[in-house]
Amino acid sequence: MTDENQNHDEPIIRDKRRIDPETGEVRQPQAEGADAAASASPEAPDAEAAEAADADTVAEGDEELTVDDILNAAQAEVEDPSAEHLADLKRVTAEYANYRKRTEANREVERERAIGATVAVLLPVLDDLDRAEKHGDLEGDTPFVTIAAKLRASVEKLGLAKFGEVGEPFDPQRHEAIFQQHSEEVEVDTVADVVETGYLLGGTLLRAAKVVVKTPA
Repeated sequence: MTDENQNHDEPIIRDKRRIDPETGEVRQPQAEGADAAASASPEAPDAEAAEAADADTVAEGDEELTVDDILNAAQAEVEDPSAEHLADLKRVTAEYANYRKRTEANREVERERAIGATVAVLLPVLDDLDRAEKHGDLEGDTPFVTIAAKLRASVEKLGLAKFGEVGEPFDPQRHEAIFQQHSEEVEVDTVADVVETGYLLGGTLLRAAKVVVKTPA
């Protein structure tokens, strides 16, 4: 036991002197170079093997998915789309159709609103023409009659329609009763006189007609 402990505890001495004490010549570092080469040489094949393995992996990856494969897959999807894509296409088409309907409806509302604002300015002039016609001033072939006809025709082209005639049933949604009188001649509320004509612009009530109403006695 004592000899073994002594053998393990003995130091290892290496002679690193450049000059050989026996021959007096300069020593060449062949042993160190050989050791270094020996220690480095086993690793070189491993590194080359690893690079080769990586190259094989890349090559295999390229074989699995190429640009042609991607293009072929996209073309196949276009020719034979999946159920999910068809559902998305139908949803987008329906949303676009609803958007067009809302846009057209809003455009029509804005158009009627703009025309209504313009025609509303002309209503007092049209009322003056109605009064002049009641007094017989729109008779004959005079310039005033021609101008009145052109003005009425122009507003009719814009969609303006007048209503309110004597003898028609009274409609509280369209008529404004400014006076009522009882009469045995009628069985329902009836327009007896039109004080101010009512106007419709398309489906919009621009102004209610002011009328005198006969009510059953």
